[in-house]
Amino acid sequence: MSIDDLKSAILNDPAAVLDDTDVMRALLHAHDNSNGDKVVDLRGVFVERLETRLNKLEDTHRNVIAAAYDNLSGTNQVQRAVLAALSPNTFPAFLDAVQTEIAHILSVDVVRLCIESNSADSSLPHAVITPLEPGAVRAYLVGNQDIAMRKITLRPCRTDKSTIFTASANRIGSEALLRLDLGQKQLPALLALGSEDVDRFAYDQGVDLLSFFASAFERILRRWVA
Repeated sequence: MSIDDLKSAILNDPAAVLDDTDVMRALLHAHDNSNGDKVVDLRGVFVERLETRLNKLEDTHRNVIAAAYDNLSGTNQVQRAVLAALSPNTFPAFLDAVQTEIAHILSVDVVRLCIESNSADSSLPHAVITPLEPGAVRAYLVGNQDIAMRKITLRPCRTDKSTIFTASANRIGSEALLRLDLGQKQLPALLALGSEDVDRFAYDQGVDLLSFFASAFERILRRWVA
């Protein structure tokens, strides 16, 4: 391409040059070199700093969009899970939904509904239910520590995870534990979500959506156990 052709192409579409960071950087460096080694072009320094700031802003922008998308996706999951819990008309159908549909929606490998009871009868009305002795929920959540129990606990699984996940415990690496309040006349309960991925649930993750799901789920469960 001749100089005249290049000039004509640039004049016809100057944005092609202005929007290309590599071309603009080459032009600035060519101008700096023409000034000699002892001359500092502050304009070039200023432009380089602006370019660095722009790159940081673009990275932040992408991160904000990704976070917003993840939040929207998580909100959609929780809404679908709540609707799935509301749909059944019988308690066995509700338990089936917890074990299958809700587990699938929330993308977890094992779900256990752990309910404390004073009854000596340990027979299971459904495979998703794990019966616990009074005080077992607190013991599993906080051990012997004299601290308040969180509504949501996210963490790698404890060594005594078989208490909660029973026969499926060996394949569970991390857990989300949703403490359920079933009313003044009922003992505490726990909805345990188990994942084979040890990094799926961690202490520093947000819990807002799971808190909402736990609050909705416990109100639905009260219809069956109150």
